[in-house]
Amino acid sequence: MTRSAHRTRRILQVAGVCAAALLTLSACSSATGSGKGSSPAKPSGTITVFAAASLQESFTALGKTFEKQHPGTKVTFSFGGSDTLAAGITGGAPADVFAAASTKTMATVTDRQDTAATPVTFVRNRLEIATPPGNPDRISSLKDLTKAGLKVVLCDKTVPCGAAAQKALDAGGLKLTPVSYEQDVKSALTKVELKEADAAVVYRTDVRAAGDKVTGVDFPESAQAVNDYPIALLKNAPNPVTAKAFVALVRSPEGQKVLSEAGFLKP
Repeated sequence: MTRSAHRTRRILQVAGVCAAALLTLSACSSATGSGKGSSPAKPSGTITVFAAASLQESFTALGKTFEKQHPGTKVTFSFGGSDTLAAGITGGAPADVFAAASTKTMATVTDRQDTAATPVTFVRNRLEIATPPGNPDRISSLKDLTKAGLKVVLCDKTVPCGAAAQKALDAGGLKLTPVSYEQDVKSALTKVELKEADAAVVYRTDVRAAGDKVTGVDFPESAQAVNDYPIALLKNAPNPVTAKAFVALVRSPEGQKVLSEAGFLKP
């Protein structure tokens, strides 16, 4: 074979390899949907939502709605005191979304740069006094909780509902020593439901969720201790696409209606 013929054959081989490579790249591009006409990824799989205990009823309902709207998805929840949940997140616990009962608690997570975006307030909540059905001790004010012999339960001061209760007491110039400090608002409410306490300072949403198990007593100082509830997608979310869709549902008119009916205030 002449040198010229060999050179021509080599050029044709290189051209064939290049053409094959281009076809492969084109196929990959179509398969991954990287072109301008590709559709956004649809929610799928499981997400884990860390949420304040006071959101239990509302978020459980929204989780079921989300799963119906997006077949094949599953929303699992971890409810508890916001401070405990925040500590879990900063400690590396796998979660996709965090919904806290105060901006201060959310700051624990944002200060560690563990959120993927700026948290957004989606509802607000205010306090109410919970008593056994019928309010047997005739409690009508926050000051009544300071009466001698009355067994009162508060949330721990590190928990948003406890911090809010202390703020309300300060606003009224009152001092109160509870029989116990509870780690989340549901635990405080349970003490009243079981008649282990005569009263507890909880959120009005929890009083409403308890139905006829307790009686609620409003008090003016609660207006001085309204909590903002922020929600955020977490930086290391295992399933960010589905997590974003859930946050969108919470903030949507449909989600806001569920929260409003539970007694939450608009942000």
